[in-house]
Amino acid sequence: MIQLKINGVARSFDGDPQMPLLWYLRDALELTGTKFGCGIGVCGSCVVHQNGAAVRACMTPMQAVAGAEVVTIEGLGAGQQEGLHPVQKAWIAARVPQCGYCQAGQIMQAAALLKSTPHPTDAQIDEGMAGNICRCGTYQRIRAAIKAAAGEAV
Repeated sequence: MIQLKINGVARSFDGDPQMPLLWYLRDALELTGTKFGCGIGVCGSCVVHQNGAAVRACMTPMQAVAGAEVVTIEGLGAGQQEGLHPVQKAWIAARVPQCGYCQAGQIMQAAALLKSTPHPTDAQIDEGMAGNICRCGTYQRIRAAIKAAAGEAV
């Protein structure tokens, strides 16, 4: 039995320990904000936080999250004013999304970047977000939103 917390709620998993975290989140818990993109960990659509670090849920087996605290896009703003993390507020203000499919992963990656690098340079943003693909090409708006969020991100 694998014990973990997801968005602050204690959970138990008694299935295949090799099952990707993504399928547990989406299929068992119906937390569908985390998206399936490529399935091989290169697009970033499935980024969640494991103990505060950005991980690819499509490549993270359930056994790797035993005892961990996992936060999804649904839980990112918990405890924040208006229920939104500063990155989410900046995303809205900068009108980042076009199709929106990759945005949960982009936001989760950006929040992890700002946690480790509170005031990133353009080069640090580019490096920190390099593994997240946006088919719509909203990279300039993503960078602007990250810079805006850097002023209030925690």
